[in-house]
Amino acid sequence: MAAVTDQGACTPVIVELDITADTCPLTFVRTRLALDGMAHGGVLVVRLKGEEPHRNVGRSVRALGHAIVSEVAHADGSMVLIIRKKTG
Repeated sequence: MAAVTDQGACTPVIVELDITADTCPLTFVRTRLALDGMAHGGVLVVRLKGEEPHRNVGRSVRALGHAIVSEVAHADGSMVLIIRKKTG
């Protein structure tokens, strides 16, 4: 799934997922389901809360071959991970 811009260039689809109310292992399950439903090269923005979900989601996403492009901590204790789904 890619969106086509006016110039004809393809840009990755960005999907947002808020799992701040979830606990492990549901945090990774929901992240995995979101990634599985995306096209290769898509971007998933995940907001989560807690050290364990941050550690487990990050480790599992990398183990599957996806890239964490950015990790940003917020004042409310949540963390936002920007994940690019692996290509091919």
